[in-house]
Amino acid sequence: MSILQLSSHFEERIWGGRKLQTHFGYDIPDGNIGECWGISAHPNGESIIQNGPYKGLRLSELWKRTRDSLFGKYEVEEFPLLVKILDAADDLSVQVHPNDEQAKALEGEAYGKTECWYVLDAEPGAHIIYGHKANTKKELNRHIQGKSWAALFHRQPVKRGDFIFVESGTVHAIGAGIVILEIQQSCDTTYRIYDYDRVDAQGKTRELHLDKAMQVIHIGKRTESDTHRISIGNITRLVKCPYFTVWHQQLSGECEISVKDHFQMVSVIEGKGMLTVDGTSYPLQKGHHFIITREAKYVTTSGNMEWIIGEVEESCG
Repeated sequence: MSILQLSSHFEERIWGGRKLQTHFGYDIPDGNIGECWGISAHPNGESIIQNGPYKGLRLSELWKRTRDSLFGKYEVEEFPLLVKILDAADDLSVQVHPNDEQAKALEGEAYGKTECWYVLDAEPGAHIIYGHKANTKKELNRHIQGKSWAALFHRQPVKRGDFIFVESGTVHAIGAGIVILEIQQSCDTTYRIYDYDRVDAQGKTRELHLDKAMQVIHIGKRTESDTHRISIGNITRLVKCPYFTVWHQQLSGECEISVKDHFQMVSVIEGKGMLTVDGTSYPLQKGHHFIITREAKYVTTSGNMEWIIGEVEESCG
C-alpha cells in the first residue's frame, strides 16, 4: 500500500466543456463536463481505490480504517483535501466560500473552503475575478443591489503556469477559456453572488445565495492572488498555509522523490513516464492522480513529466 491509485468522478456544469477529454484523455460522459474530481473523499463524488488489498474501497472509508498507518498522525476525522481539474468553457459564477467555523455553523460541514489554482491552460484574453473593491458591507450591498458588477469586482489576466491562492471569504470566479488544477479543503459549499443572468436547459436561472455570502465575504481585505514561490532545484513550493502545502515539480530523466512521514497527493499535469515505488513500477501520463502513502520507502521516476503535489502536514490536522 505504498501507492493508492484512484478512480475519478466527473461533474456536468453549465459552464463546462470537453477539454477534460481532449486535453487529458478522460473517458467523460456526454454533455458539458466541467469538473474531474481526481482525489476526493467527499460524499458528493468519492474516489475508489483501484489497487492493492483495499481495491474497491471508498477513500473516506480507507481514511477511517488506516489513517495512522497509511496517511499520518492526523486528528481530523475526515479526509481533509480534494483535488480537481476544472474546464471553464464559459465563465463560472462569481462566488465565495465559508471558513471552517462558518461552514459548520451555516451548513453543518466539517470543513470550509480555502483553495488554490494552478493554471494549466488559458486562451488569449482569459481572466479571473479575484476580490472586490467595496470598503464596507454597506458599500458592498449597494453594489450588489444595484448590480454594478463592473465597478465592484477586481479582474486580472492569467496565463499557463500562474498560481492563485484563494482564501475562504475571497470573492472569485474562473473566466471562460481557462483550465485549472485545484487543490482545496474537502468542502462543496459555494455561495453564488452573480451568475450573469444565464439560464439552464429548462430556462431557469441558478440559485444565488446573497444572504449567506454577505456573512462570509471579507470586507476591506484583499489577500494576495499569487504567492512568493520558493524553488529548490526542480521543485517549487507554491504555497504553505494552515490547510495545505502545494508543490510544483518538473521531472526529467531519472529522479528520486522525497518520501515523507505523511501522505502526498500527486497529479500529473504534463508528459509521461514511470513511477517506481519500493520496487514496483507504474506507468504515468498526463491526467493521472494518485497518493503516495507514508508506507513508501523509496520512490523514483523516469521520463519527462510535470506534476503538482499537495500535502497536509500532521501538525495541521
